Amino acid sequence: MKNNLYKIGVLAVSATLMQSCFVAKDYQRPDVKTENLYRTETPSTDSLSLANLSWDKMFTDPLLQGYIKKGLENNLDVRIAMQTLAAAEASMLQGKAGYFPTLNVTTNWTHQELSRNTQIGAIVKNPTTDQYQLVGNLSWEADIWGKIRSNKRGTQASYLQSQAANQAIKTQLIASIASTYYQLLAVDEQIKIAENTLVNRTQSIETILALKKAGNVTEVGVKQTEAQKYATELIIADLKNNSILLENTLSILMGKGANKIERSNFAAYPLQADINVGVASGLLRNRPDVIAAEYNLITNFEMTNVAKSSFYPALTVTASSGLQSIDIQKLFSTNSIFASIITGLTQPVFNQRQIRTKYEIAKANQEKAYLQFEQSLLTAGKEVSDALAQYKNESYKITVREKQVAALTKASSYSEELLTYGLANYLEVLTAKNDALNAQLTLADNRYQQYKSVIQLYRALGGGWQ
Repeated sequence: MKNNLYKIGVLAVSATLMQSCFVAKDYQRPDVKTENLYRTETPSTDSLSLANLSWDKMFTDPLLQGYIKKGLENNLDVRIAMQTLAAAEASMLQGKAGYFPTLNVTTNWTHQELSRNTQIGAIVKNPTTDQYQLVGNLSWEADIWGKIRSNKRGTQASYLQSQAANQAIKTQLIASIASTYYQLLAVDEQIKIAENTLVNRTQSIETILALKKAGNVTEVGVKQTEAQKYATELIIADLKNNSILLENTLSILMGKGANKIERSNFAAYPLQADINVGVASGLLRNRPDVIAAEYNLITNFEMTNVAKSSFYPALTVTASSGLQSIDIQKLFSTNSIFASIITGLTQPVFNQRQIRTKYEIAKANQEKAYLQFEQSLLTAGKEVSDALAQYKNESYKITVREKQVAALTKASSYSEELLTYGLANYLEVLTAKNDALNAQLTLADNRYQQYKSVIQLYRALGGGWQ
């Protein structure tokens, strides 16, 4: 027994020493270029980014904060992602257990009756036998080439990839809830503008009727003014319907049935954030989808190591021990004890090209994962560039639109006065009023688009999940 234990010890030590000859390589991040990933007028050298701001500091409206919290707790996409994460964690724990041996215990009873017409059956006086057995089987494989280590690292990377994917879902959810909420505020503002316009147009009908009575306009002018009022009512109806649809969308994002949404207004809690994009390399640590793409690359890199190790011999130790007796009453006797130990190296020689095929597939998957990693970076850079351009454009449009609204509002007021004195016709008045209303409605939408671009920039930089 001591001699056998000595032999096992020698094999274990030899296996440990052979680990210095690992075939498995260590992962190193590829040299991906992050310079000029997104377009800015002046490249930033400040590592601080809008992404470093937590979402509750980004969105200060208490109602919106409450909706985001509900969404993170109840949203079905988030809950589905959590189950995916739980499955990945289970796989990771199994990968960590790869260094340990497998052990199973078996108990059985064997009853055998030999034919008396056979050679053995004719010799044996009692051709019926019973055998009782209680066996423990242990099997262990030495990690000579780093196969188990690589598998462990691969499952860990897969778990971290699922974790990053979960964070990406949360980031997108926060952006969707905030964007929908601010769109609701914009629609509320548009409804208020349209309802004020409806009051004015109702009054305009009274004015136009008085002018008709005085002979300054015809019945055509009266009907056109009435049609303008009806058009405003249709605008209000569409806006209110849009408000309901947005409330339904926001309810679903929070993981609950469609319902009315309480909200504030644009003026109460303006979205004010420093537009700081930081350095482009920050996307590697801030963007959850980029992080997930790199972990996917690590997973496939380690699976290539595992596939490559299959070309080399495997050192295994298998041991069995237990109790065996033909008499159940003597099963637990010392004479019933048996044991066996088998050690050996297994070198694959010919197996229908299965090992090489698996290795080539693993290499292809690794290259695909690398390209997806690069693609995720380029996509992130494009989204940051798009959001920056949109923010700049909407900010400029708001400045110009405010001037346009002021000019058209005055033009509408002046046209009504001129109509009263017979110095303008009703078509000029209708045109001026329609232009003023459209400009006011568009200004409210421009404010929302500006907020939306800030939210998209926040998400594109990787903000929201920290």
